[in-house]
Amino acid sequence: MIETVGLSKVFGDLRAVDDLSLALAPGQVLALLGPNGAGKTTTVRMLASILKPTSGYARVAGYDTVRDAGEVRRRVGVLTEAPGLYSRMSGWEYLEYFAALYRLPRTERKPRISRLAEQFRIVDALPRRLGEYSKGMRQKIALMRTLLHDPPVLLLDEPTSAMDPESARLVRDAILQMSAQARHTTIVCTHNLPEAEELSDRIAIISHGRIVVQGTAAELKSRLLGPPVMELRVRAGSVDLRDGVLSLVKQFVTVEGVGDGWVHYRTSDPAVVNPILLGALAEARVPVVTLSELPQSLESVYLQVIEEEGIRGSTG
Repeated sequence: MIETVGLSKVFGDLRAVDDLSLALAPGQVLALLGPNGAGKTTTVRMLASILKPTSGYARVAGYDTVRDAGEVRRRVGVLTEAPGLYSRMSGWEYLEYFAALYRLPRTERKPRISRLAEQFRIVDALPRRLGEYSKGMRQKIALMRTLLHDPPVLLLDEPTSAMDPESARLVRDAILQMSAQARHTTIVCTHNLPEAEELSDRIAIISHGRIVVQGTAAELKSRLLGPPVMELRVRAGSVDLRDGVLSLVKQFVTVEGVGDGWVHYRTSDPAVVNPILLGALAEARVPVVTLSELPQSLESVYLQVIEEEGIRGSTG
């Protein structure tokens, strides 16, 4: 549904996007992450047929973004970071205006707007002028505008920015529902890393215009952070983990930390090693309370990638 090959954009001496290649199937959600100025917005603008690439190409819903720009624009819904609303219009007037621009049949406009308004819980605000809306409400209207013509491709820049937790949850649920139904292929640009991990099937991190890593969240964590860290907890005061018990644990795994009643360790094959370790601890009458995997955060992956890229950039 979205394909780019060698996609690049140069502004004078600035190479904003550099040899970017992506492929997304129908229904997939890609989180495009990166610092400000990394090339995310330029990428979205090329995919939306707003900017022409300097080299390479992109296809959206089967259409070339340069040769078939009009067809691409009919099939994408773009949410920009700044909503760009017409503040003197009411919510109803604004959405009806864009429904007309999208050439929705008159009989479909009101039902479509009403359905979206109910979904995002903003029905009562529609008669009011947009200039009276809060930032979060404006973001909802902008997202409704993006969804009005039910496009197969969504390009969303910070879709939950300025929203309260309840509203942000509504938006995330809507994106997940559309993905589950394979109704939309979506690229989400966000600085909200927990949100990116929740919403996306795949993650791509862009730096200096290049995608430096991409894959599922689990793949990136495994590749960049190493094997998962396990936490073994025993009953408080029951044993001294620094005695023979620690020696026993070290026979099976690499210990990374020890505290009052807990041990942290890594193993590349927890499905095999953990049962063997628990068996040995039970035989030694060690009162194990829990054995669990400590969560590895996408934030750790992101910061490691950006730090490495910063070092590379500073050294040429």
